[in-house]
Amino acid sequence: MKKTRDFGEDTVYFVSYAKLPQDMSATYIHRVVGVGFLINTKTGIIEDVMITLLSDLCKEFLSHLMVGHNIKEDGIDEIVDKVENRFFGYSQKAVVVAMKGAYRRYVEWERTN
Repeated sequence: MKKTRDFGEDTVYFVSYAKLPQDMSATYIHRVVGVGFLINTKTGIIEDVMITLLSDLCKEFLSHLMVGHNIKEDGIDEIVDKVENRFFGYSQKAVVVAMKGAYRRYVEWERTN
């Protein structure tokens, strides 16, 4: 039996997508990469990250760069810098665009709640 996670009332999921570069083999199957942030809206902490189309190692590494970041207090720039300075995959730009999109969705949500 699969154990389910307990998502509290303050946990909200924000996701965005970005086009992949034409010269990637994954582009022939999928046209976009998705990045999702699971954020505790009381604290602003990114509790988990979803990234589509990447290897397990890559997902784990990118999650390591993002999880624990306080997006409410510190915004997106610090983790964008981490990704741009430490992740050199062909999908780097698309991942950054999707991260910024998920952050914009969070900011919009914050404004209305």
